[in-house]
Amino acid sequence: MNSRKLALLILGVLLLLAGLVFSLQGANVITGSPLMSGNSTYIYVGAIVAIIGLALLALSIRSGKEPVSPMATSSPQSQ
Repeated sequence: MNSRKLALLILGVLLLLAGLVFSLQGANVITGSPLMSGNSTYIYVGAIVAIIGLALLALSIRSGKEPVSPMATSSPQSQ
């Protein structure tokens, strides 16, 4: 696993978790922050952060796969 893929994977997981925590605090499911708990703005901010995290996760997974060239899979033609 190369360092770019690993960095995207770690950043994606962290953003996804942070987004979930923000959303749950905004929905007042998780309490503890007087600023964030019960504030609906953080539901939307958390959802956006979580979506960005998911996109980075998808990018890290997708970046590891080599595209298959149609020429690579075709059999050589005899003349």
